Amino acid sequence: MKFDNLNNLNEIFLEIFKYRKEENFLFYLQNGEYNSISWNQVNSKIKSISNFFHEKGILKGDRILLVSENRPEWLISDLAISNLGAITVPNYTTYTVKDFSYVINDCSPRALIVSNDEILDKVLVAAKNNNFKFEFIIKFNDNSTKDVFNFNKIKASNFEKKQKVLRNDPACIIYTSGTQGNPKGVILSHGGIISNCEGAIEIIKEIKTKQFKFLTWLPLSHSYEHTIQFVQMAVGAEIYYSPKIEQLLENIKLAKPDIMTAVPRFYNNLYNKMFVGASKANFFKKWLFFKTVKIGTKIFLKQKITFIEYIINLLLDLLVRKKILKNFGGNLKAFVSGGGPLDKNVGTFLNALGLKTLQGYGLTETSPVVSCNPINDIKIDTVGIPLKNVKVKIASDGEILVQGENIMLGYWNNEKATNDIIKNNWLYTGDIGVLDNDGFLKITDRKKDIIVSSGGDNISPSKLENLLCLNNEISQAYVHGDNQKFLCCLLVLNKEIKFDNEKIKKIIENVNENLTIVEKIKKFHIIEEEFTIENELMTPTMKIKRHKIKEKYKSILENFYKKN
Repeated sequence: MKFDNLNNLNEIFLEIFKYRKEENFLFYLQNGEYNSISWNQVNSKIKSISNFFHEKGILKGDRILLVSENRPEWLISDLAISNLGAITVPNYTTYTVKDFSYVINDCSPRALIVSNDEILDKVLVAAKNNNFKFEFIIKFNDNSTKDVFNFNKIKASNFEKKQKVLRNDPACIIYTSGTQGNPKGVILSHGGIISNCEGAIEIIKEIKTKQFKFLTWLPLSHSYEHTIQFVQMAVGAEIYYSPKIEQLLENIKLAKPDIMTAVPRFYNNLYNKMFVGASKANFFKKWLFFKTVKIGTKIFLKQKITFIEYIINLLLDLLVRKKILKNFGGNLKAFVSGGGPLDKNVGTFLNALGLKTLQGYGLTETSPVVSCNPINDIKIDTVGIPLKNVKVKIASDGEILVQGENIMLGYWNNEKATNDIIKNNWLYTGDIGVLDNDGFLKITDRKKDIIVSSGGDNISPSKLENLLCLNNEISQAYVHGDNQKFLCCLLVLNKEIKFDNEKIKKIIENVNENLTIVEKIKKFHIIEEEFTIENELMTPTMKIKRHKIKEKYKSILENFYKKN
């Protein structure tokens, strides 16, 4: 596919559709089994929904709010919207009424597409709070009213595009997670996402398979998964939807994917689960597992191994790695991690066990991928090399700057914030990093999240939080200490494990052993309530809202620094 010749995202679909018409495309769960929809069926439905929008007077540039769990109708709706040059505004199903109110007030969507009544009720309360009324509503599940149209009952019809949709036209407005305050609406162009697809395909072309299979489970409202769906489309992949995280491992075995994308928290949980499971196994199984990790780590880090280790490793491929791979369907060629920093130990551990794990880097504002590790040259402590068509440079203060077609068009209704982040066609990421001699990018800090101690030392709280959460006893952590003499932390513990204060003290001591003096954690406090989306202490992308936690636990944090 010649990406330079494409004008819009729909042309990716149409280009592959020419050759795949009768083949299976999208797979959805029904009664514990996957059923398929062909490329032909998807094409027909896109035309029908596009024509329905046209009849309802939807014009180029109009916004349509889309709120649903991952399912085939999501992608069909997205393509039908962009077919007219309208703009998809995807929102998380986990949003609160307050979140929906903010988005509705900010971008005034003309129409709403939802998957079920529960979400619909929540969005309508938000609209009512704003004295706002949608011109029409489409719902995916069966029941409908005169005001709500059933997606499946919209009559089949052809749609001939009357308006040209070009690369520089907005494709979607994706709202940031709001870790620092109110979310901002990031306007991504058709060309920006197309450019990102081209770069991503350069990465995965090293994977040899007759037919790509992807399992999609990260919310499609996240810029990461939203762009990945077009990458999947561009390689003619079979796409399997996994709407519930509770069924993820079961669905992996059913779908047998070649590639899986996930955020670091998934890999951290996987690391803890595998580590604890192996520790509880009988002596022989435990020995096999940790021997696999030991020799696999040496090979992954390109260290020398003895001839005996080479022979043992061949046996471990059969006895350990093959069985582990089977738990992920048996076909997995790569995990891709993005959306936050992947701990080096976790990445090394997974690669040592034969689960190739590529760390990448990006922002919603960059459509979203900036860089990724090549599958045959993984440097796990880096986020890889910049994608094709993406330029990266490091500013004098260490900030990572990005340039390319993938850069957002701007923030919706927020010219000041746009001008603050884009200067002379370079996007200022707010992340601190370095480029090594081979052109690999390494993230060293988050500019806005840096703790500056009273002694002027710059400290990364996320690094310390990740180290703490690698212990199975600790579920979540928040590190604090801006303008203070020492660091403290709030801990949420794993409710399945018995603990006492002495044990937690020992864990913190062990973490502190490998830290500099200024990074060491001096005091901690255990809190009962988890950081969740519902209590607004966590974003839908599973990042903690630092400003909210600081505000909620202000008195506890201040007590750490009171003199006895």
